[in-house]
Parts: sequence; C-alpha cells; structure tokens
Amino acid sequence: MNIAFFLLPKSEVITTTLQATLRQTLERMEYHRYTAVPILSDNGHYVGTVTEGDLLWFLKNSNGIDFDHSHRHTLSEVPLRVQNKPVHIHAEMVDLIDLAKVQNFVPVVDDSDKFIGIVRRSEIIDYCAKQMFRAPSTAGEM
Repeated sequence: MNIAFFLLPKSEVITTTLQATLRQTLERMEYHRYTAVPILSDNGHYVGTVTEGDLLWFLKNSNGIDFDHSHRHTLSEVPLRVQNKPVHIHAEMVDLIDLAKVQNFVPVVDDSDKFIGIVRRSEIIDYCAKQMFRAPSTAGEM
C-alpha cells in the first residue's frame, strides 16, 4: 500500500525550527496539545523531533535557565534524546510499522529529502487492525 494515502501533509502539521525559542516551542506544543513536533531546517529538510521531555530535561539541567528566561534560548541548544527516523514517500508499510512501535508519528520526506508530512501512529494501527480483521481465518476451517 502506498503510504501517501496515510500522509498528513506538511501544511497541516505543526512544526518548528532550530531558531525558535524554547518559549515559542513550549507554547506551540501546549496550544496544540502535542508532546512532540518535527523540527525543520530553513530549506524544509527534516532535522529531528523535539519532545516535551527534551525541553524539560534541558531546563532542569541548565544552570540559570528557567521558563521566565526561555525566550532567550533557541531550540538549537537543546539536545534531542530521541532520534525519530523519517521514511521516504516510496517506503513500504512495513517500514512505517517498525518505526511506529517507538515513535508517535513517522516523518515523511520526498526524493530530495524535503519534509512533506507525517503519518500518525494511530493511522498505522488502524490500518493494521483492518488488515487483521479483513483477512479470512484459516484456523479450524474444514
């Protein structure tokens, strides 16, 4: 199955950049109620994914940085603990399933490695569930 069928396009995905401040990132995540968002470069390439945990650990472990001063620091200063891997638009569904086991969403890139959207884990689970219940059972049949 073509994964483009499951793609939430870039225009509908909340993203950030490495130049965004910690405060901007936290507020964006809070507003949209997301625990992780893709980070894009200035030219549209997928850089990585920032999580709430990344931001909280950074604030906790950095001397002199608190929420009141978070507007003075950019996302480029934050170490990303989880490396969400992207797939190319021509990837197979099995590639998505493997990544969805450990990622809330799978970033999708085109042939030029430009970010074009995400596939949500919930969409992958729905697809797998439909495949399981659609397949005829051969166990116990005569």
